[in-house]
Amino acid sequence: MDEIYSRNPDVIFRKIADEFILVPIRQKAVDFKCVYTLNGTAAFIWQSIDSVRSISQIQGMVSDEFEVDVSRANSDVSEIMSLWESLSLIRKA
Repeated sequence: MDEIYSRNPDVIFRKIADEFILVPIRQKAVDFKCVYTLNGTAAFIWQSIDSVRSISQIQGMVSDEFEVDVSRANSDVSEIMSLWESLSLIRKA
Protein backbone atom coordinates (compact mmCIF):
# COMPACT_ATOMS: atom_id res chain seq x y z
CA MET A 1 0.00 0.00 0.00
CA ASP A 2 2.69 2.45 -0.95
CA GLU A 3 0.50 4.14 -3.55
CA ILE A 4 0.26 7.89 -3.28
CA TYR A 5 -2.86 9.81 -4.25
CA SER A 6 -3.74 13.41 -4.94
CA ARG A 7 -7.09 15.13 -4.65
CA ASN A 8 -8.84 16.12 -7.83
CA PRO A 9 -8.38 19.91 -8.07
CA ASP A 10 -11.93 20.16 -9.44
CA VAL A 11 -13.37 19.06 -6.08
CA ILE A 12 -13.97 21.57 -3.30
CA PHE A 13 -13.90 20.50 0.35
CA ARG A 14 -15.88 22.59 2.84
CA LYS A 15 -17.07 22.44 6.42
CA ILE A 16 -20.56 23.86 6.74
CA ALA A 17 -21.91 23.97 10.26
CA ASP A 18 -21.01 20.53 11.61
CA GLU A 19 -20.88 18.78 8.23
CA PHE A 20 -18.03 18.19 5.82
CA ILE A 21 -18.86 18.14 2.12
CA LEU A 22 -17.13 17.51 -1.20
CA VAL A 23 -18.48 19.41 -4.19
CA PRO A 24 -17.19 18.49 -7.64
CA ILE A 25 -16.98 21.56 -9.87
CA ARG A 26 -17.37 20.99 -13.59
CA GLN A 27 -16.76 23.74 -16.11
CA LYS A 28 -17.50 26.41 -13.49
CA ALA A 29 -20.96 24.96 -12.85
CA VAL A 30 -21.86 22.95 -9.80
CA ASP A 31 -23.63 19.63 -10.30
CA PHE A 32 -25.62 19.38 -7.07
CA LYS A 33 -26.45 15.76 -7.80
CA CYS A 34 -22.85 15.03 -6.84
CA VAL A 35 -22.42 16.62 -3.43
CA TYR A 36 -20.86 14.20 -0.97
CA THR A 37 -21.25 14.45 2.81
CA LEU A 38 -18.34 13.08 4.85
CA ASN A 39 -18.21 11.92 8.43
CA GLY A 40 -15.31 13.01 10.63
CA THR A 41 -13.13 10.03 9.72
CA ALA A 42 -13.65 10.49 5.98
CA ALA A 43 -12.91 14.23 6.32
CA PHE A 44 -9.66 13.39 8.14
CA ILE A 45 -8.70 10.97 5.36
CA TRP A 46 -9.54 13.58 2.69
CA GLN A 47 -7.38 16.19 4.38
CA SER A 48 -4.54 13.66 4.70
CA ILE A 49 -4.36 13.07 0.94
CA ASP A 50 -1.57 15.41 -0.14
CA SER A 51 0.33 13.86 -3.08
CA VAL A 52 3.09 12.94 -0.59
CA ARG A 53 1.69 10.47 1.95
CA SER A 54 1.16 6.85 0.94
CA ILE A 55 -2.00 4.93 1.71
CA SER A 56 -0.15 3.02 4.44
CA GLN A 57 0.92 6.29 6.08
CA ILE A 58 -2.66 7.56 6.02
CA GLN A 59 -3.86 4.26 7.47
CA GLY A 60 -1.40 4.67 10.35
CA MET A 61 -2.56 8.23 10.91
CA VAL A 62 -6.21 7.10 11.06
CA SER A 63 -5.31 4.33 13.51
CA ASP A 64 -3.54 6.84 15.77
CA GLU A 65 -6.07 9.66 15.46
CA PHE A 66 -9.18 7.56 16.08
CA GLU A 67 -7.55 4.95 18.33
CA VAL A 68 -8.67 1.98 16.24
CA ASP A 69 -6.66 -1.13 15.50
CA VAL A 70 -4.47 -1.07 12.42
CA SER A 71 -6.48 -3.71 10.53
CA ARG A 72 -9.68 -1.68 10.95
CA ALA A 73 -7.94 1.52 9.82
CA ASN A 74 -6.40 -0.29 6.84
CA SER A 75 -9.80 -1.62 5.76
CA ASP A 76 -11.63 1.69 6.21
CA VAL A 77 -9.01 3.80 4.42
CA SER A 78 -8.68 1.34 1.54
CA GLU A 79 -12.46 1.17 1.11
CA ILE A 80 -13.06 4.93 1.09
CA MET A 81 -10.10 5.68 -1.17
CA SER A 82 -11.19 2.99 -3.62
CA LEU A 83 -14.65 4.56 -3.73
CA TRP A 84 -13.24 8.07 -4.20
CA GLU A 85 -10.97 6.86 -6.99
CA SER A 86 -13.94 5.26 -8.78
CA LEU A 87 -15.79 8.58 -8.50
CA SER A 88 -12.71 10.48 -9.81
CA LEU A 89 -12.46 12.49 -6.60
CA ILE A 90 -8.85 11.35 -6.16
CA ARG A 91 -6.23 9.94 -8.49
CA LYS A 92 -2.84 8.30 -8.25
CA ALA A 93 -0.12 10.91 -7.95
